[in-house]
Amino acid sequence: MTARIRALQGQIRRIKRELTQLGLLRPGSLSRQFNICGSPGCRCKASPPQKHGPYYHLSYTRNGKGGTRSIQKDDVPAVRTALANYARLKRLVDRWIDLATELSDLELELRPPGRKATKRA
Repeated sequence: MTARIRALQGQIRRIKRELTQLGLLRPGSLSRQFNICGSPGCRCKASPPQKHGPYYHLSYTRNGKGGTRSIQKDDVPAVRTALANYARLKRLVDRWIDLATELSDLELELRPPGRKATKRA
């Protein structure tokens, strides 16, 4: 069982290292949209239509509040990277919690019978 504890501790250390390597973070999702304008005779009303765009929009929720903002085409790669970093952060934290829970359970099982947890002042 102590080998498993060491393995869990090692995995947690690796996750912590990976977390320090993440760059900018951004929650949300990026969408690409094409629009039709109101000008008669415009190319977007041809057959087949040649719609205007693409236009990029970021939708997100943070602290219970939602938002949307337009993203310039040149900024799309950086925003996609930040979105991927945020998704990676969430996966790593979830994995850390799973490992820490298992580690805590094992340490509780190894505690000698009759020994009470210490109280902190």
